[in-house]
Amino acid sequence: MSTILQDDVPSLTAEEACPRVVLFDFDGVLIHGDAFYLFVRDRYAGSLWRKSLALLSAPLLLLMLPFSRRWTSLVLVRIALLGQGQEGYALAANGFAATLVRRPRQFCRDGLSALRRHQVHGDRVILVTGCEHTLVSGIVQQLGLGGLEILASQLRPGWFGMRLGWHNIGPRKVESLARHGVNAWQVAYGDSLHDAAMLKGASEAVLVNGTPKLCKKMGKVLGRTIARVDWF
Repeated sequence: MSTILQDDVPSLTAEEACPRVVLFDFDGVLIHGDAFYLFVRDRYAGSLWRKSLALLSAPLLLLMLPFSRRWTSLVLVRIALLGQGQEGYALAANGFAATLVRRPRQFCRDGLSALRRHQVHGDRVILVTGCEHTLVSGIVQQLGLGGLEILASQLRPGWFGMRLGWHNIGPRKVESLARHGVNAWQVAYGDSLHDAAMLKGASEAVLVNGTPKLCKKMGKVLGRTIARVDWF
């Protein structure tokens, strides 16, 4: 039996031994628009009783709006998911994902190409998004993107249907990364100030389709100049 000498084993480079961690936001980076908003809008479009209930709730929503746009949005989401259990929601989300990927010019071809290049180069690519997990996972699968880790918002069952459990935006993106065992990353792509905490931790922070005003604000938050790309 031959003996393998240590010198015969090719040594790994630092990059091969420890691949770079690359973070991508989803909405506004890989897709044009907000995927969950599009899903909710589709739920209303296909349901007269949901539209009617939202209309009946309009006086309350108008009273809430000056104080909290977030609470107004949550009420509309609750109506969109009313009566929907986990299995029903998964079927609806995956069905919408299959429809969404067939829409022309809905997705950012430059962003998807950049993501695939990182994968080809051996980087560890993680999707860190405020979009809901089942929906974004269905979209990623329909796009044929394998090998991605996904950290996303989570819904949980309630008495009257699915409701928000974990909203993965802002500093919570960094929290979800820490829970996932990721405490350092080299590259991050985002498109808004909601991604500032995630971008701040990256050696290479990239703002996608940012206006000059947003670039200036992001630079102040990060304390350094940020790279900007135009993706279509």
